[in-house]
Amino acid sequence: MLILGVESSCDETAAAVLQDDTDVLSNVINSQIATHSKYGGVVPELASRKHIENIYQVVQESLDVANCILEDIDFLAVTAGPGLIGSLLVGLSFVKAISYAKEIPYITIDHLSGHLTSIFLAEKKPSFPFIALIASGGHSSLFLVENYTTYKLLGRSRDDAAGEAFDKVAKLLDLEYPGGPVINQIAQHGDPEAISFPRAWLSPDSLDFSFSGLKTATANYVHHAKSTNSTLIIEDICASFQEAVVDVLVEKTLEAARANNVQNIVMGGGVAANSRLREHMKMRGAEAGCETYITPIEYCTDNAAMIALAGYYQRGLASKSYDTDVYSRSQFLK
Repeated sequence: MLILGVESSCDETAAAVLQDDTDVLSNVINSQIATHSKYGGVVPELASRKHIENIYQVVQESLDVANCILEDIDFLAVTAGPGLIGSLLVGLSFVKAISYAKEIPYITIDHLSGHLTSIFLAEKKPSFPFIALIASGGHSSLFLVENYTTYKLLGRSRDDAAGEAFDKVAKLLDLEYPGGPVINQIAQHGDPEAISFPRAWLSPDSLDFSFSGLKTATANYVHHAKSTNSTLIIEDICASFQEAVVDVLVEKTLEAARANNVQNIVMGGGVAANSRLREHMKMRGAEAGCETYITPIEYCTDNAAMIALAGYYQRGLASKSYDTDVYSRSQFLK
């Protein structure tokens, strides 16, 4: 069975061909970083226009790399949300057109569902149930994953997601966009204990996340240093900020595992590519007696392979109805 997946929820135009749930035959991603970097963040109107320019070529390349044509595809999977509405509409409309012209059934996928199942693209696969931390630019969420399609929300962002906080702090420090990779790189040369930034634990039993206070504390530190002509050691700021984010993500994930008596921990999403987070989660997971599974870096950031895989697991819902629509908020966060 061949599945063509399409992803256009934010600023990556992506397409992939998956054979069953085992072989990624192609995984093509066209990034818009060069377009948005000058603005320090994604500009929705520009993102949707770039998707329109790129989607045909990206899908065609994914078919070429997989050495197949549309007539070989058994069904289609496309991200319907959450994300930027204009961007999502490009992907969904394109898939609907293919479905109509070639009479191939399609299925709409929640972006978080893709992240939650992306771990099964790795060689080392977890058994159910497991606790999943999805940390990205738009989401910081904890789920109890019972099977391929059943997820229970345990905690989520109350304000800024982890990746969003990385981007905002990077902009504050006049660093490149996106902020996550550049802060991760610079932090390796800094002291994570140099600055005592706050950790938002919230109430004792809360598994929710809040990073707006940390972002504000970092901004206040920088502004105070500038106003008093103090030396700003960017490496220490990055390392200390990153450590505060990592501490909260890791400890709340371990608390979720303890509270639900689960020994398997999974981590995915763009922030899961952060080297300090990967290192700390493995170390603290082992100390807590948990087995840690981390999504391969190439499947952490937005990609269509994970959408195709989620489509494979939900293939019983595929249809030829064309009245589906996009949405900005994940159905799993309601």
